[in-house]
Amino acid sequence: MKFSGVIPFSSQQLDAELAAHVAAARKALVQVRTGRNGAGSGVIIHGDGLIVTNAHVVRRRSPAIVLISGERLPARLLAYDEAKDLAAISVDVNGQQLPALTLGDSRRLRTGSLVVALGHPWGVVGAASAGMVIGVGRPLEPLPYRGELIQVGLNLRPGHSGGPMLDATGELVGINTMIAGPMVGLAVPAETVTRFLKENLGTDRKERTRPKPQAVPA
Repeated sequence: MKFSGVIPFSSQQLDAELAAHVAAARKALVQVRTGRNGAGSGVIIHGDGLIVTNAHVVRRRSPAIVLISGERLPARLLAYDEAKDLAAISVDVNGQQLPALTLGDSRRLRTGSLVVALGHPWGVVGAASAGMVIGVGRPLEPLPYRGELIQVGLNLRPGHSGGPMLDATGELVGINTMIAGPMVGLAVPAETVTRFLKENLGTDRKERTRPKPQAVPA
């Protein structure tokens, strides 16, 4: 038989790889509680306790963080940006290292790319929803958020907000933020998250624990 040069596609292999990526990412997924009913989501992006979520999840409050194990940790708000719908939170890890996800490159996403959104929709802890990228850019719909967004064909629900969006390789490419109609979910791209952290917390590990004064809400 002549080899065509095309590697056979295995749906079982893809299924196994995605399941492994989700299992690893769930360890860095947290619940963000601000005293209201229900909880939003967040993702640990550094083992020293640095967490990213949506600004609309924390609403300028210092929340409590619940790890996927159920352990509850007090937290403090480091930075908050309503325009980007992002917030940075710190928890005291007492010298331990938490499981973390590294921010990936959202610029590699293309229409048709497979992504997975993690969160706690309607209180279901650590749920995963998959869909394909519709596009990356400014949505045509009138939205309060004016920056670029990852637009995905999946249904984000209350509790997904602030959770991680992964690409097919398991990289953190976005932060779930809102819906824009039936079966259209939106996420803040990882590139925007990286700029937000650099502008507000700096890039050095020590600097990231000391927010700029103007980044701290009154």
